Amino acid sequence: MGVTRVVAIDPGRDKCGLAVVDRGRGALHRQVVPTEQLISIARELLARYECRTIVLGDQTSSATVRQSLQPLLDKKKIDDIIFIDEHGSSQTARSRYWQACPPTGWRSLIPRGLLIPPCAIDDFAAIILAERYFEKNI
Repeated sequence: MGVTRVVAIDPGRDKCGLAVVDRGRGALHRQVVPTEQLISIARELLARYECRTIVLGDQTSSATVRQSLQPLLDKKKIDDIIFIDEHGSSQTARSRYWQACPPTGWRSLIPRGLLIPPCAIDDFAAIILAERYFEKNI
């Protein structure tokens, strides 16, 4: 069956989405972190959830983040860093956000496609990346 749990990262210049996703149980953890704190928090999540694979979005800042993660690979703390296509993940993450946090009050009258989430949704994008990884690696 292969890898069953990953740490997924939606990289960005200022902030990154992080998620720990289990193939059978879904998202176990999600958060948005400042980019400068990404490596230390990712290291902590890898240990806490016993993950050996990182799934990394392939767009903004991905090469820089990959380079920052390389020491984990070199020291055998992880087995692999896998790039996943991010195309359309922000739109899907927005939809996923509204499913998890339905609008209330007058906002519930506006079509969800027109609403802008009141917070960063990079963590939902990281979950989408992990799901894409699992779809490709059944």
